[in-house]
Amino acid sequence: MKIPHCILFCLFALVLFSCTSGSEKKGRMNGKGKTATETGQAGSELDTFSGKENFDQFIRRFSTQESFQLNRIKFPIAVIIPDTEHEGMAPTEETIDRYEWELLDLTYDSTYLTRPYDQYYQGVRYKNDTAVVEIRGINNGIYADYYFTLIDEKWYLVTLYEASF
Repeated sequence: MKIPHCILFCLFALVLFSCTSGSEKKGRMNGKGKTATETGQAGSELDTFSGKENFDQFIRRFSTQESFQLNRIKFPIAVIIPDTEHEGMAPTEETIDRYEWELLDLTYDSTYLTRPYDQYYQGVRYKNDTAVVEIRGINNGIYADYYFTLIDEKWYLVTLYEASF
């Protein structure tokens, strides 16, 4: 009887430690399979090797400083949103100019996964000189993608897709 308990305990410990170590190593992917901390990008505003602006630091500043955000959006910006007048809320493309824009906050806290209402998770996909911030709700209809592009070594929001209902 001791052997099954020992095996069960070992399996439990393995699962526990693999989940813990995986979350500690989780980080921003740079498109080459390495996280920002592995490539030395986490501590500086610019990547010392390429001169490109660090996306994580950019997004924090973009989310908290209105004037910075307005300067880092390519206006007029094309947005795809559900057409509320259409019965099926089919997506429609609109443009928003600088004076219609409302401050966008893309900061993320893992507690958003456990709050009682509007739970969602947020991730970032990287490919070459683009980044897509993806927001996905948990059983609540939240769904949005924000597309950023590197232009002259600086990040700019170039379009967004908002399909939340």
